[in-house]
Amino acid sequence: MADATLNNEPSDHPDTQSSPPPFKPHPSDTLYGGYTRFELELEFVTMLSSPLYLNHLASLKLLQAPDFLAYLTYLQYWSRPEYIKYLNYPGPTLRALELLQEERFRTEILSPEVVGKLMQEGVRGSVEFQGR
Repeated sequence: MADATLNNEPSDHPDTQSSPPPFKPHPSDTLYGGYTRFELELEFVTMLSSPLYLNHLASLKLLQAPDFLAYLTYLQYWSRPEYIKYLNYPGPTLRALELLQEERFRTEILSPEVVGKLMQEGVRGSVEFQGR
C-alpha cells in the first residue's frame, strides 16, 4: 500500500504523498482492484482497531519497516473531523494509530498479554458505550 502508485506521483516514501484522498470519488479517479484509494485506506485503518491484526503486523516485522511507519504517519489524517465520521470504530482506530507512533508499543504488541489487555479494554469500552 505504501508506494507511489497510491497517488500516481513519483515518490521514495509514502509520507511525501500529496494529500488524503477525497471522500467522494471523481469519475476519473484511479481504481485499485475496483476500489478507490479512499475505500482502501478506510478498510486498512478500520482493521487497525483489532489488537490481533496489530499483533499480526508486528509478527511480519512490518512495524519495523521505515516505509510502513511513514505510511502510518500519513494515515493520521483520519483523525480530522471530515474523515473521522467515516470510521466504524473511531475510538479504537484512532488509538491504534496513535499507539503505533510509539516504538515501545510497536515492540510490545508482539506480547499475547498486551494483545489480551487491549482486547479487554475494547470490550469494556463497548459495554460502557452501549450502557449510555
